[in-house]
Amino acid sequence: MTCPEPGDVPLSLYVHIPWCVSKCPYCDFNSHALKGELPEQAYVQALLEDLYWQQPLACGRKINSIFIGGGTPSLFSGAVIDDLLRGIRQQLVVAPEAEITLEANPGAADAGHFAAYRAAGVNRLSIGAQSFNAAQLKMLGRIHDPQQIRQAVAAATEAGFENINLDLMFGLPGQDSQQALADLQQAVELAPVHISWYQLTIEPNTRFYHQPPPAPNDELLWKIQQKGHGYLREMGYAQYEVSAFAKPKMVGRHNFNYWTFGDYLAIGAGAHGKISTEDGVIRYSRERHPRAYMQMPQAKVEQRVLEAVDLQLEFMMNAMRLRQGVTIELFEACTGLPFARIGKEVRQAQTLGLLEMQPGRLQPTVRGQAFLNDLLIMFDKNETVR
Repeated sequence: MTCPEPGDVPLSLYVHIPWCVSKCPYCDFNSHALKGELPEQAYVQALLEDLYWQQPLACGRKINSIFIGGGTPSLFSGAVIDDLLRGIRQQLVVAPEAEITLEANPGAADAGHFAAYRAAGVNRLSIGAQSFNAAQLKMLGRIHDPQQIRQAVAAATEAGFENINLDLMFGLPGQDSQQALADLQQAVELAPVHISWYQLTIEPNTRFYHQPPPAPNDELLWKIQQKGHGYLREMGYAQYEVSAFAKPKMVGRHNFNYWTFGDYLAIGAGAHGKISTEDGVIRYSRERHPRAYMQMPQAKVEQRVLEAVDLQLEFMMNAMRLRQGVTIELFEACTGLPFARIGKEVRQAQTLGLLEMQPGRLQPTVRGQAFLNDLLIMFDKNETVR
């Protein structure tokens, strides 16, 4: 492997913790309902062994963000998260100002957990609220109620967290625009600096896919989005990505690195990573099943160098989620491809009102983000071939 020039490509680290109390019917992530005792210490040992084998991929670059996702990472104790972060720092250069996020479920964390996470070095929490409607939470298979969301945010604030994200869904079965807006209003009352507000989608290999709930029609979904976006703007949250809204200077740095095609190491069961080298962009993944992963954490399920047709599509799949788009210079630097390669597709997207060109920049229109799949398929050469 040939390393990129130092500092050329930003680097993050994703850590996957795969266990949940129960599996939600809409979830297609690699998560597993916990059966028996949580093997947190053995799993962290496997994570750090996995990282040991991935150290050469970092090429001495600093880690700018760490995201501990799942699953439900807040099932892990503060002491074990402390062990994990200490072990990461022993193997990698973590920037002093690095954003370190941990996902938390309001039904699987308390004030003691939050205080311990903060002491361990976690400086950002992403709390999975999903809804403030008790009936909707039950339908979604969540183990918490609306009051536990408020208690979790209060406990996190008391523990010293200033950087808090709330995850919320819209387009829930039976939901109207008034109910969706009520969810947003209750979230804003808790004063998080970041809100992720995304539409419920029915994915394969989920319970909802096999037993679909009634979904709002497209006209209602559009109405909900328009009202929600307007309300969040009014409350001082700027939309910088399809489903991400932030107070000034509080953009989520880890996900922003994904969207701008940065690099990321990935450890944990089923984790996926991306690394740029002078020989090409490499994608890799780990064994999905937690027990098998713990037995051999360094085993790769897949590793491949992206072909040019995959590079241009993957870049656009991430970049076109950003409201301000990206520079042409970034496209060429991250993919190694000339911008002229996608010139025809860009012009077609402009003609259809899905994309606009600013000086030196590609930017999706409001229509382009509303019909993102239609925009992206234009850059999918594999789709053209098929």
